[in-house]
Amino acid sequence: MSLSPQSKVWVYQSDRELTGPEVEAIQQQLNVFTEQWKAHGHQLAAVAKVLYSFFIVFIVDEKTANVTGCSIDASVRIVKDIEQTYHLDLLNRFNMAYKIGDKVVATNKEDFETLVNIKKIGPKTMVFNNMVQTLAEFETKWEIPFEKSWHSTVFAHLL
Repeated sequence: MSLSPQSKVWVYQSDRELTGPEVEAIQQQLNVFTEQWKAHGHQLAAVAKVLYSFFIVFIVDEKTANVTGCSIDASVRIVKDIEQTYHLDLLNRFNMAYKIGDKVVATNKEDFETLVNIKKIGPKTMVFNNMVQTLAEFETKWEIPFEKSWHSTVFAHLL
């Protein structure tokens, strides 16, 4: 499926790394969901992916049909179901993630702040900006150096 750069994006980050079998099962559940995901009876041009065993990303191209409140609610319901089934925290926006080499590390805001303060996370550390809203932003601003992310503004007093 070819998606417009203006496609809407929602990123949900887990508080822990998913196992291989969990990734497979969740991806299957997401595939079934997006195949039948509708807005006011119109099929949405959507995909959902598990990335890095930590993130669930929904992408909807509104060229075919616009996302509605009810269709967004349906996606949140599946996220909540995944949370309950796998004992995850996906809706906590204070969960943060960064990379050490190729390894993704998830942490809470307080621990992230400590890591910045003791210089374990620095300007060049790759962080994840889960606040991206479009596919274009996702492709260019989701995985980004700390110094170019909103993190550097929030934690500027620690640099």
